[in-house]
Amino acid sequence: MIQMEKSLTAALLEKAEKSVLFTARRPGIVMERGDGMHLWDTEGKRYLDFVGGWAVASLGHSPAVLQEALSRQAATLVHASPGYYNRPMIEFAELLTGVSGMDKAFFASSGAEANESAIKLARKHGAVNLNGAYEIITLTNSFHGRTLATMSATGKEQWKELFAPKIDGFKHVPINDLDACFAAVTNQTCAIMVELVQGEGGVHSVSEAYLYGLRKICDMYGMLLIFDEIQTGMGRTGKLFAYEHYGIRPDVITLGKGIGGGFPLSAMLTLDKYDLFEPGDHGGTYTGAPLAMAAGYAVLKELLDRNLAENAKKQGQYLIDGLHALASSFPISNIRGKGLLLAFDLPEGTATLLAAACLREGLLINSPNPSTVRLVPPLIVTQQNIDDMLGIMRHALGKLEPG
Repeated sequence: MIQMEKSLTAALLEKAEKSVLFTARRPGIVMERGDGMHLWDTEGKRYLDFVGGWAVASLGHSPAVLQEALSRQAATLVHASPGYYNRPMIEFAELLTGVSGMDKAFFASSGAEANESAIKLARKHGAVNLNGAYEIITLTNSFHGRTLATMSATGKEQWKELFAPKIDGFKHVPINDLDACFAAVTNQTCAIMVELVQGEGGVHSVSEAYLYGLRKICDMYGMLLIFDEIQTGMGRTGKLFAYEHYGIRPDVITLGKGIGGGFPLSAMLTLDKYDLFEPGDHGGTYTGAPLAMAAGYAVLKELLDRNLAENAKKQGQYLIDGLHALASSFPISNIRGKGLLLAFDLPEGTATLLAAACLREGLLINSPNPSTVRLVPPLIVTQQNIDDMLGIMRHALGKLEPG
């Protein structure tokens, strides 16, 4: 019997099984290239991407401005040590603080690192200005990262016992429950940290009255108000920063995901009066590395020049209208979100099945839990892309409905 030669994908998956540490259940495909709104796997199949690398590919896949910025900077200076300034660091910090309304920037490589930086800054503030206060109030169902400290800050129920013991000093209260937050404040509280839209938690937004109340509580007790905009920042919600929807300025903002357009990059921004770290308190080998800074500058400049926050607002509303139309034929409910950070609910267990069915049809969507579908496409998405997505989803839902 003649043995058939393995396909490229099968051979790669076999190698992955042997050499890649298992941390997630991934489908049996291997992505090979991307362009704009689409990805292609090693079999040449094309996928319309409404996951966007988990809200990372803000300019789409392999955007020309990012390619050019990385190539140009790589030919000049890749790394100079965090012990020195470099020109791209200074230029990016100036641009980012200028558009955010903040004063100072600290750069890192991941959202978790940015949130770690905010946690450290809050505790430094507590040590210097609040008689050693160290506790931080966060929300149930929140997500702040995967380091031990940011997992401790995260309010996911299933993480409570994972990697115990957790880092002490975090209290979790329900979203939009101002009384519960106020009751959690003690003389040991140094900060409140919130996502303005809980992305991983299923796309749930804080209310304006609630956020105003948090600002008042922090002002009353001298605590920091930290906005985790890792997922909501950089135009995702229809404003450059989600806090602009509310008109309430924080003391600290954390950014990640879309800030680098796919290049590993994050930032913590704060005000002059909270520039508190002493030499040796905080840092990192890749802090402000020239290559990352050039990427961040290019991505932010493109977001601003093309007004992609406005496109997120416009296309987000078009997508919401399309989902409401689908809801007249299928059991879609609770359509919600801001800009291009959207979600809807399906009967329990159906969301996971729909994501798998769409994958087979060439559409990438995300199911953060068995009853929720999340949509976070690149900010360059067009009405035609949305029409194509809705058509594929309608077809997939039609196949699922009899079951």
